[in-house]
Amino acid sequence: MKEENKIRTRAQLREYLAVELEPYKINNVRQYISYVLQISERAVLRKHMILLRTAEYHKNAGHKIRGAIAEARLMKFQMKNNIHIPLNTCGKGLTIAHVLPCALSGQTDIGENCRIHAGVYVMNYLGKDPVIGNNVILGVGSRVVGGVTIADNISVGAGAVVTKDFLEPGITVAGVPAKKLGGESKWY
Repeated sequence: MKEENKIRTRAQLREYLAVELEPYKINNVRQYISYVLQISERAVLRKHMILLRTAEYHKNAGHKIRGAIAEARLMKFQMKNNIHIPLNTCGKGLTIAHVLPCALSGQTDIGENCRIHAGVYVMNYLGKDPVIGNNVILGVGSRVVGGVTIADNISVGAGAVVTKDFLEPGITVAGVPAKKLGGESKWY
């Protein structure tokens, strides 16, 4: 993530959370109870977003003790739920579709409004990390490997393995290895 996009103030933290908690909004008493007890997928994903962005804020703002505690809470929660998203890798608007295994490399740079589905792995290879643009969907079980670049508004199909750059915005890629498919990407 670029330095200027990192969360450094409480106002930025509120801004990020306002956008990212919208899909996991608590609308009624039943959802509130499931959030408190952590017994629904929505509740787990909501708590993950709060922990992730709070840890980023404290670390980026230079709060050493609060940052260490927030990061430890996040790591414990991620280990329990098998979601591994390092600090400062994703831009504003991150959405995780399901509580199933997913992992991102620590130096990955993901733009705004990315949607990550179950079983997604974004991996470092030979010391190079992927760069993923804005409004990208990473489909179920997809893999992004090495120092590849994925442009804005691209949908990566389920089970695809991206091993080369896709610099044309607004396309869909799928397959092993991933190739461009006909038609436009539909970001939702």
